[in-house]
Parts: sequence; structure tokens; C-alpha cells
Amino acid sequence: MISLEPRIYLASRSPRRRELLTQIGVRFELLMFRGIPREDPEIDEAPLPGEDPEHYVVRVTLAKAQAGIRRIRERHLIPHPVLAADTTVEIDGNVIGKPAHEADAVAILQHLSGRTHRVLTAVALFDGDREEHLLNISEVRFRQLENDEIRRYVASGEPLDKAGAYGIQGRAAIFVEEIRGSYTGIMGLPLFETALLLRRFGYPI
Repeated sequence: MISLEPRIYLASRSPRRRELLTQIGVRFELLMFRGIPREDPEIDEAPLPGEDPEHYVVRVTLAKAQAGIRRIRERHLIPHPVLAADTTVEIDGNVIGKPAHEADAVAILQHLSGRTHRVLTAVALFDGDREEHLLNISEVRFRQLENDEIRRYVASGEPLDKAGAYGIQGRAAIFVEEIRGSYTGIMGLPLFETALLLRRFGYPI
């Protein structure tokens, strides 16, 4: 009988990712970074010139996983694989990250209003020697939004720390006319892909 339960480190501040891992019974410890507002000041989350959204979100995710392994070594923590993820929104070929301020959030939501956009979430698992990642891409269509409801939503504060300036699991659910893909991927951690990676690393799930 195994007495030591398997664990991983989660390299993310996101409460949604914590909730989703807990939902599927994964035991994890938070690997918090000291950089504010970014999760690690060493990670450049600005898109590179000409970088496509797929490459961008995978690059940032892998950088987060690698930074997590560095933190484990620097802090002399018990080694466990590091799970990292990153989510971005794309429309018209442009990467849309988290809004810089309320006016930016309003402009983003006005741009998404009445249109279909893509939500890309990459997830990676890295143990210091072996690194694997998967990418989930979903489509979300917003109904036509009124300017006053956009402003009310932004005033709630919910959009300010979320890619694309909205959280599908929150008040913005009423904006969503249709989704094609993974609801949990749109939330920030695609559970299908996450479970595949965990199994590949021998985590019993």
C-alpha cells in the first residue's frame, strides 16, 4: 500500500485553476511567485513581434513551468512536477491579454461584442528533466452587448485580472451566446488535457 500520496506544484495564483484541480481530486501545493502583478518578473508576457497566438500562449506557459522548477531548487523544496498554464484571447489575429485598467476592459469588451473569439489555454507539466505541454483552443461567441452593461460589469472589478476582460464562470456568463470547445479551458485549465499530462507523468487520475 502506498503511504505517500502523489503531489504536484501549481505555479499559478488563479483561484479558478485551484478549484478545477480540486474538482478532479488532484493533490497540489501552491508554488507562489513574488512578482506582482505578473506571476514571475522573469517571464516576459508581452507578445513578440509577429508571434502567433498559439506560439505565444505555449511560450509563456513553458516559461512559467521552468520558472517554477527554478523556485523549487532555489528554495530547496521537495521535488514534485510543476503544473503551469496560461490563457489568452485572440480575435482578428491579435492577442488580447488582461486589461491594463478599466477603460481598457471596456474597449476589449466592446470589441468582443456580437462576435466570435478564440480562447487559447496551454498547460504544461515539468519535473526538471521532462517537459510536456498541450494546447486547448475553444471558440466563444458573445451576443451584442449594451454599453451600459459593459460598464456595470467592468465596475464590478471581475474583468481586471482576466484574459479578454471577462470570466465565463462569473457574471460574464450572461454575455455568452455559444461556446465550441472546452468550458474548463475557457476558465483557464482544460481538464481533459490536464488529466492526459498527469497520467503521462504517472499521476493516478
